[in-house]
Amino acid sequence: MAASPLLFEPITFRSVTARNRIAVAPMCQYSAEDGHANDWHVQHLGARAYGGAGIVMVEATAVADIGRITPGCLGAYSPSQAAELKRLASVIAAAGAVPAIQIAHAGRKASCNVPWEGGAPLAADAGAWQTVGPGTVPFTPGAPNPIQLSPADIAGVSASFAATAKMALEAGFKIIEIHAAHGYLAHSFLSPITNQRNDQYGGDLAGRARFLMETIDAVRAVWPAELPLFVRLSCVDYLAGGLTIDDTVEVSRMLKARGDVDLIDCSSGGVSPDARVPSLHPGYQVPFADAIRNRAGIATGAVGLITKAEHAEEILGNQRADLIFLARILLGDPSWPIRAAMTLGAKSPLPNQYLRGTFH
Repeated sequence: MAASPLLFEPITFRSVTARNRIAVAPMCQYSAEDGHANDWHVQHLGARAYGGAGIVMVEATAVADIGRITPGCLGAYSPSQAAELKRLASVIAAAGAVPAIQIAHAGRKASCNVPWEGGAPLAADAGAWQTVGPGTVPFTPGAPNPIQLSPADIAGVSASFAATAKMALEAGFKIIEIHAAHGYLAHSFLSPITNQRNDQYGGDLAGRARFLMETIDAVRAVWPAELPLFVRLSCVDYLAGGLTIDDTVEVSRMLKARGDVDLIDCSSGGVSPDARVPSLHPGYQVPFADAIRNRAGIATGAVGLITKAEHAEEILGNQRADLIFLARILLGDPSWPIRAAMTLGAKSPLPNQYLRGTFH
């Protein structure tokens, strides 16, 4: 391998420098209490920060109570949630990683049970709440119909994103990511599968992207110019008539032209339960990051079954992405970055307290 592996080279976005190019992807833990973080989130994120990642991103954090996927989802919509968020940012930063947070609204995929209890829409007597979306078609047949958001409602949601971004800033986070993937609210506006509106928020790609662009405007009004802003996109819908990589390259060009978005976090799918990934294999989503980076000219993050240090290094070395987002591999091995550094011959981010440990 190279004497100085790219995976362990620092990377800078605006005023923020990460010690390496490994990012902990936002992973819902479904363990919050009324939107509040707790000791589970502290140990989960702290372990991965001390495990050597350069950026540690807090899971999808709802901008409104009805924007939660489940009753166990994290939130940043009430002043009472601020103290726990500040603790999370502090723990991540103390471990040498950059504290980041993804902010989200689940839209029509909200009001569901936690995955290990089946994930189905909540019943009315189990605390269900009203969902919202670009239209009135539910995500799954038989689920309650969402309410179609009016233009005034849409402006209110964008304002909620801004309020959450301000809370994140005050808590000490240095990177914010707007969740516009996986069938949640912003993605459901982008996709022609779910957006059949005929007003200014529907129609062609520019109309369907209007909600995302206005939300970025609202967030940037409170998020300082010297701090980075990422956007997660589902690059394809895996359905006929849905978003294609060409569509997402065009959206990414729009984001690049704005000058206020720093990286596209490239995922896929989620807009419909009928969608099927053609082939699940290591790096199956990397071509999306590659296409956007090299066709839209904006930095990208690659994610999706990347488990080997050599594979991560290849992606960076061949300029297919700028960051490597890791998820499931880090659930099983929070110290993956330490082991990857040893594999690639880089200086290990092993904490001094663990020097006597065995990592091989």
